[in-house]
Parts: sequence; C-alpha cells; structure tokens
Amino acid sequence: MADACLNPEALTLAATRALPVGAHLGVPLRLKDGSVYGTFCCFSRSANHTLNDRDLGMMRVFANMVVDQIQADRAQREVAQLIEAQIEAIFSADGLAMVYQPIYDLGTGRVVGFEALARFTAEPYQPPDVWFSRAAIVGREIELETRAIQLALQALDALPPAVYLAVNASPEAIVKGQLSTALRGQPLERLIVEVTEHHAVERYEDIAAVMAPLQAQGLRIAIDDAGAGYASLRHVLNLHPEIVKLDISITRGIDTDRSRRALAAALRGFASETGCSIVAEGIETPAELSTLQALGISRAQGYHLGRPMALAQACALPF
Repeated sequence: MADACLNPEALTLAATRALPVGAHLGVPLRLKDGSVYGTFCCFSRSANHTLNDRDLGMMRVFANMVVDQIQADRAQREVAQLIEAQIEAIFSADGLAMVYQPIYDLGTGRVVGFEALARFTAEPYQPPDVWFSRAAIVGREIELETRAIQLALQALDALPPAVYLAVNASPEAIVKGQLSTALRGQPLERLIVEVTEHHAVERYEDIAAVMAPLQAQGLRIAIDDAGAGYASLRHVLNLHPEIVKLDISITRGIDTDRSRRALAAALRGFASETGCSIVAEGIETPAELSTLQALGISRAQGYHLGRPMALAQACALPF
C-alpha cells in the first residue's frame, strides 16, 4: 500500500491513524509445512507512491531469512524438549547405574582402588559422554553428574576399607557446591575426585577454595586424561593433584611408539619431582603393561587388567 489511509480495510485498524501508517509493505511468514506463522512488514508514517514490485521482492527475501531463523529456533526447542524428556526419564526410571573399573598395584597384582563409571540404560544406547553432553544442552549436566557421584558412593560400604573409590567431577560441579554436598559425611580418606574437564578453567583459585578443606580431611585429587590436551595439563600445573592419570591416547601402543614412551617418562619424572603418583589408563595389551612398568609406573587400569564391572563382581576381586 502506497498510502494506508486510502485503503478502506486499513482504516478499520485503529493503528492506521494512531501511529499513523502511511506506506506499508507486508508479506506472510510461511513455514516449510505451509502454515503461516505471521507477517513480516514495514511501514512509514507518510505515503510513498514510488513503491513497486522490487521493494516487495526485497521484503520477501527478508521474510525468507526470518522464516529460516524461526524454523531453526523451533527445531532447537523441539530437540531441547526431547532431551529434557529423556533426562527426566533417566532420573525417574533409574536409567543411570554405576560400574567399577579396578585399579591395580602392578607390583603386588592386587586391587588398590576402583574408578566409578556411569552407564545409561536408556534406548537407543549412547555412551556416557553423549548423555552428559545432552544434559548440558538443557542445563542439567551438573545434576546428572551429582546423581552419578551419589550412586557411586553407595559402594563404599561394600568395598574393603583399604580400597579407595574414585569419582569424576567437573570444575563446574566443584565450584557450584554440588560436590561438597554430595561428599558430606563420607570417609574422605577413601575417596579420590578425578577432575574431568576438557576445557580451560579461568579461575583455579575457585576450585582450590572448595577443595582445600576437603583435602585437609583426607580427600585426594586426580587429574583425568593427562596428556590428552592443553586443559588437562593446566589442571596438573594449577591444582597440585596427588594423582595424575595417563590418558589412553598415551598408553595405547606405547610399546611401539617412542614419542609416547618419552611423554610418559616425562610425566613420570614430573610426578617424582612434585610428589604425586601416576596411574596409567587404558592398558589393553601385555606389551603396553610391561612397557609402562619399565618406565616406573606402578599403578594402572584398563581392559587388559579388568573391565568395568558390577559392584558384586568388584567385591570378589583379590585385595
């Protein structure tokens, strides 16, 4: 409309005179399913008799861009709603369970600890990292992480007092207080918290403020996946852990790879200088195991030594 005030239908709308509306262009926002979401329009307060099909065509281009964004936002909301329902089902239907992977003293051949690992029974099957990533999309990652820690801690009564239990915690869960709450009243001298974040942490002092009083009561810190990336090495340098866990990317094929042996030896030397210990993860072959022992690494876990297992099986191992 070059002049809305000359259009009888436009004049039935109070806004036409109240604003007032002079020239007006509008095109429908039609979604891919054919439904009309609304109208994309613009107006001026004065008439404009120069408007033509080119101007209307430009409006349609902008309208299509808006439709694309609406479709993307709607799809994102639908995905979030689906994930929210899946996460809620995990909580309400006991869709989360814990398994325990043994950690061996290579000198004695006996189990000294277990790492508690989350497993999800929801269909279709997805590995734990996928479920935690999904939970993060809807803001429930820490809640899910805390639930896993709470379930893991139930194993302490069944495991021998001399055996430790390692649970995984992200810096976010530590700083926001959920970890301290979950560990309240627990025998902290039997617990190790493995810091699992793969992103850089800007304020290590916030983590230290939470962990220091827990460490004073016997809790130990381990850095998970050491050597896997920049973030884990920053954790090692800034959190002063009692344990550094060699990532599977270093241990896998270490018997045939000089670079992996050199990096493992360097971390072993770092541990010796700083007073922490090394636990090698992901041992899958006898050759990998013997190579790590030759490097002076005395504790390890992996499929070659023992797969993650139910608590009843864990309690039957030699301690």
